[in-house]
Amino acid sequence: MKGGNPFQGGRGGGFGGDFAGLTGPVPKDLWILLGIIFGTFTLQFFQSTAWLADLLRLTPMVWRSGFLWQLVTYPFIGMGAPNFWFVLELLILFLFGRSVLGRLGRRGFWKLLLSSALVAGIAAALVGALVDFTTGQGPPPPTTLILMQGQRMVMTILIAAFATMNQHATILLFFVLPIQARWFLLLEILFAFLGFLSTHDVSGFVGLCVAVGFTYGALTGWQTQVWSRRARLRLQQQWLSLKLKWMRKRRGIHVVRDDDDRPGPYLH
Repeated sequence: MKGGNPFQGGRGGGFGGDFAGLTGPVPKDLWILLGIIFGTFTLQFFQSTAWLADLLRLTPMVWRSGFLWQLVTYPFIGMGAPNFWFVLELLILFLFGRSVLGRLGRRGFWKLLLSSALVAGIAAALVGALVDFTTGQGPPPPTTLILMQGQRMVMTILIAAFATMNQHATILLFFVLPIQARWFLLLEILFAFLGFLSTHDVSGFVGLCVAVGFTYGALTGWQTQVWSRRARLRLQQQWLSLKLKWMRKRRGIHVVRDDDDRPGPYLH
């Protein structure tokens, strides 16, 4: 992106306590994402199309039968019952998604969403395969992977991205309690754990945790790169200092300071 670092946190970041995210034009990509999730959500309620939704969701068939496409398609298959909670999830996705899309741009938005979902899906599949290996490949519990299906995974990634890029923004938790965005990273893990307690979906819990961690790491990885460059420069400086001392002892070279007593050496 142009014009500064898009990964630095700031106040507001698209919406906060004043719900500024509800104003202005809505990016086309966000409408497309919401439309796909809503469209696939309706498939499960018709007998002629329910099989397609089941085929595209993340299921134990990934590691049992090699349905690898589910690792890519599952975030876009709407999940849940046709009630108020589904509408609320779409509203939350809209608010956070608009801010993240505005900060990252189209390419960065889709790259983050797809890569985080893929890594989370792979982690969940590995855990599920391990559980199968240790307990036997019986019929999977109906709650397997339910925590990370569809809009729930997308919402987790977008909230984590917003919290990472806007750590000091104020968000109304449950539209009532003001809280700094950075705490939403821990709240997502807490809510995932509460979901695990009620569903015993260990694969889904691991997938959500990995999604939060990967999103945070993807958006702050540049800090590690900067630190690495500084560390290399320090090591190079220390190596040159040791080499200079060795040369001075070996060849009788003396280091003297210039007239301004600055550290720049002159060799004699």
